[in-house]
Amino acid sequence: MTIVIGYIPTKQGEAALTAGLDEARAHGDSVLVVNMARDDKLVDAHRAPSQDLDRLERDLAESGIEHEVRRIEHGTDPAVALLELAEEVDARLLVIGLRHRTPVGKLLLGSTAQRILLDAPCPVLAVKPA
Repeated sequence: MTIVIGYIPTKQGEAALTAGLDEARAHGDSVLVVNMARDDKLVDAHRAPSQDLDRLERDLAESGIEHEVRRIEHGTDPAVALLELAEEVDARLLVIGLRHRTPVGKLLLGSTAQRILLDAPCPVLAVKPA
């Protein structure tokens, strides 16, 4: 089976990656690591730089875990992209990193994590950085 990991170059993204790889090792799964940027932003801190994805590829190759790294260049909604990919690959698990948001922040901006938790076609592991 496949574990889909939502990755952004932050502490939350690294926590999701670590948790996803631990799950893959424990259950013999492959991983699909997904990074995307939003089209509506000229500069997006969620877009992993090429050197970051190269490092990620090297680390995954050394881990011995069957893997794929996908960068989605176009799209405005990370929740929809992750949910569609989880369904496409019939994921056993979807792993995302969480960050603290105030209740007002959630109300005004919505929550990608909340949408994923509510709409995922498979179990979701939501992790926070240590």
